[in-house]
Amino acid sequence: MWRLMRRRQEVHPEVAGEAAAQAAVTVAPITPVEPDLEAAAFFDVDNTMMRGASIYHFARGLATRGLFTTSDLFKFAVGQAVFRLRGNENPEHIAVARETALAFVAGAKVDDVVRLGEEIYDEVMADRIWGGTRLLAQSHLDAGQRVWLVTATPVELARVIAQRLGLTGALGTVAETSNGVYTGRLVGDLLHGPAKAEAVRALARREGLDLSRCTAYSDSANDLPMLSLVGEAVAINPDNELREHARKHDWPIRDFRTGRKATMTALPIAAGVGALAGGVAAGIALRRHYRGRV
Repeated sequence: MWRLMRRRQEVHPEVAGEAAAQAAVTVAPITPVEPDLEAAAFFDVDNTMMRGASIYHFARGLATRGLFTTSDLFKFAVGQAVFRLRGNENPEHIAVARETALAFVAGAKVDDVVRLGEEIYDEVMADRIWGGTRLLAQSHLDAGQRVWLVTATPVELARVIAQRLGLTGALGTVAETSNGVYTGRLVGDLLHGPAKAEAVRALARREGLDLSRCTAYSDSANDLPMLSLVGEAVAINPDNELREHARKHDWPIRDFRTGRKATMTALPIAAGVGALAGGVAAGIALRRHYRGRV
């Protein structure tokens, strides 16, 4: 376990951020107004743009295809609930989950993951997009600004979501590939916490953005490094810590939740761990799928 901890400490967030920026594909926005090339908006995905965890919805889609059992999905859901209630991110848990997920996904074809992501988005995720957040993103597009998703979710799935929403692109966790197949290693580390800020900073350098004219949106205090990097930060469906921080710094707060749904989704979420747990479930499914084809 000490070796796992040491390997994690040796990874710097700027490595993951630079990898995410390099993997980002820009799509020119279709807008009737003059493009504003120095301003952009950055949106977290899970519980900001979409209700729940995108990787969990992906795992659900795999389950409906018989690629793994409902028991696997239940175990993953229980793990999600435990981390939500604890509201912490134990580095040892993250390290173990990361290596387990990567070991399972090794050998999967990138094209297959993208194809499944497109199918599952249309079937499961599209109806879980927060309408209010989607309108905020559209307002930036209508102003001629580019709009990027920034998420710990694998970049291939993040791109699918961005494309379906008509956004400019996505920054996500980058897994190493060779000849179109996952090797089982990450390029850098998870795009989470400080790594998101590094990715936004690297993308700004590449695209010529003025960060003081940019806006960032998130539901989680884990994204404070990214939110604090731009000229305007907006808390969307915030957890308690982010809500308190937003009030203290006079940041706008937008909450699109109501009633019991707001109570449940407002619980602290260990986003990095949740994405990894989903990666484990998806990896198990894909591995079983490939074994079944041999």
